[in-house]
Amino acid sequence: MIKDFFRDYEIILASQSPRRQALLKEVGIDFTVKVIEGITEKYPENLSATQIPVFLAKQKASFYTNILKDNSILITADTIVVLNNEVLEKPENFDHAVYMLKKLSNNKHEVITGIALTSPKRQKTFFVNTKVYFKSLTDKEIHFYINNYKPYDKAGAYGIQEWIGYVAIKKIVGSYNNVVGLPVQKLFTELCNFIGKK
Repeated sequence: MIKDFFRDYEIILASQSPRRQALLKEVGIDFTVKVIEGITEKYPENLSATQIPVFLAKQKASFYTNILKDNSILITADTIVVLNNEVLEKPENFDHAVYMLKKLSNNKHEVITGIALTSPKRQKTFFVNTKVYFKSLTDKEIHFYINNYKPYDKAGAYGIQEWIGYVAIKKIVGSYNNVVGLPVQKLFTELCNFIGKK
């Protein structure tokens, strides 16, 4: 049983994202969700695109260190969407979401997730990068998607597992689950390495 791999550990997922929770559950790992509200996500301007989500994942982990037990392993993650070196974060409103999707239209972008595995004694960080190719989107398609799916909690203003993923994405290079919200294949491997089960 996969659960036996981690039976001596308390796995904590520091995310209220239902997509991340569902993906981790599908791997067969028992975990608890603990979320500290009000964590400000800021990063230095000189960081590269791959450094940003790793920095933010480590920043989130720093708020949890005082609640970790000896057998705790904390998972923190952050995902960004990058288009031509511009970071597209979560849209603030309808017009901002339209702006983002028009930029993604007929273009290639990158979805980068940074993850930190943290115990009381050590920390391991890594990132996963996926390239996503969009077809050309019409204004009607963009407005339909935003009005019906309200992607205001998603970086880049879209969720690949929703309608737009079926009709607008021509191809992806890399981990699909990373675009959904959590690169579980890499995460599982790193978790096993973290506890010494290879």
